[in-house]
Amino acid sequence: MKISQKGLYALQAMMMLARHYHQGAIKIRDIAYEEDLPEKFLELILLELKNARMVESVRGAKGGYQLRREPGQIRLAEIIRLIDGPLAPFGDAEQLRVLIDRDVPHRALYQVFLDVRDAAAKILEHTTLADLILEPGPRSGKGSKRQRGQKKKAGSVLPMVVGGGTSL
Repeated sequence: MKISQKGLYALQAMMMLARHYHQGAIKIRDIAYEEDLPEKFLELILLELKNARMVESVRGAKGGYQLRREPGQIRLAEIIRLIDGPLAPFGDAEQLRVLIDRDVPHRALYQVFLDVRDAAAKILEHTTLADLILEPGPRSGKGSKRQRGQKKKAGSVLPMVVGGGTSL
């Protein structure tokens, strides 16, 4: 799964709208400024989110954009699928299942890709905007070694794939 720069901007803008959910509509320029996003690109992203009925625009002096639903009802998977397409490395989960059934010599490889897709989808389907704004720290599994006292090594950072290309 690859999240494009556009997808990352959409997630950042939606998080900002979630943080200000009870404050009414927010102007595009304020979203762009607070999140350090290019305003013209953000306009296109918000229009796409509006067409998908995730945000709504409000006209007038106090106009701008706001979430159509509560932050706890908007899942990350929904935003990513809208902006970047399927979560699977090969099109969608059904396409992977067909490859598993038909390409016997490579079945194990495709099964790994399906397992990766399913794990990523599960996390993204169960994480809402509310989760992100209520829990700003790093997320790790319950009872993980790191939570039981192991400290993270200074300077160790896991890379996040963000690119402008198409998803695999």
